[in-house]
Amino acid sequence: MAKFMDKLFGSSTNQATSEDEFTDLDLSKYEEVIDDEPAETYIRVGELTNLDELSQLKKEIYDGNILMLDISNIKADKLLLDRALKDLKEVVTDVQGDIAGLKEDQVLVTPAGVKIDRDKIIGGKY
Repeated sequence: MAKFMDKLFGSSTNQATSEDEFTDLDLSKYEEVIDDEPAETYIRVGELTNLDELSQLKKEIYDGNILMLDISNIKADKLLLDRALKDLKEVVTDVQGDIAGLKEDQVLVTPAGVKIDRDKIIGGKY
């Protein structure tokens, strides 16, 4: 019976996992860039480090692009962070887009016609 349980659930003794049991994933073959085909909407990944960058970020939203912003560099400066998020929120309101925090250091900003669903899909269920 013990052998059957060990086969079913694994051995009860702790064994060290070797590095050979893990596989490195090479995702580069899935990241093919097709430059010949322009898109209506792009997802732009950016980093917000100061208020001077806001004009370019706002332009991206007005142009209909989605922004995924790293705000880790300005998080320590509460005044700067509040000002930047307030400005982005005004643009989102103007274009009827959406804005939401992702994790602790990321913000997702969307243009008109794109809303952020705040419910997580877990195992195919909402």
